[in-house]
Amino acid sequence: MAHQDYISRANSPKKKHNPYKKTAETPAGIPIKLKIILLFLVIAISAFGYFLWSIKDIKPTAPSATQPAKQAQQDSKLPKPPEEKWQYMEELKSKEVDVGEYAVEEKGPYKMQCGSFRTRKQAEVMKATIAFSGLSSQISSATGSSGTWHKVYLGPYPRKRAAEKDKHKLKSNGITTCQIWLWK
Repeated sequence: MAHQDYISRANSPKKKHNPYKKTAETPAGIPIKLKIILLFLVIAISAFGYFLWSIKDIKPTAPSATQPAKQAQQDSKLPKPPEEKWQYMEELKSKEVDVGEYAVEEKGPYKMQCGSFRTRKQAEVMKATIAFSGLSSQISSATGSSGTWHKVYLGPYPRKRAAEKDKHKLKSNGITTCQIWLWK
């Protein structure tokens, strides 16, 4: 397809006129809507000014001497307030609070196990991954009826909350296999 020169080409007669471009057809002057709005605005401002001018000389009326007497009569007609039926205010003043003796039981230290592997090499890879997240882990080997297992664990933690904190740190680094156990 050959390149066409769109710049030097004449405008199409079917093309709509640009509304932003001033032409001879557009009348110069203020539109009728704007004239009506301005007329209404001038009338409203002058009416408000006339209203303020007309109320400037009006003085507020002073209260008459009979109004305080009427107020005193209305006050004397009010009934006495009822006596309170509740006695909780006096009961609260004399009430004694029993303070219980609570002993906090510490279940013991916790450990977080992140993996159990057949080969030592897999356990070392998990330990290195945990080290990249900023925590130090240990590897212990246990021999059972099904063979030797290499466990990767963190701890001991004195409280479970500290173990949960490290578990969330490992979870944000992509290690989601950790479980928290009571240290035995």
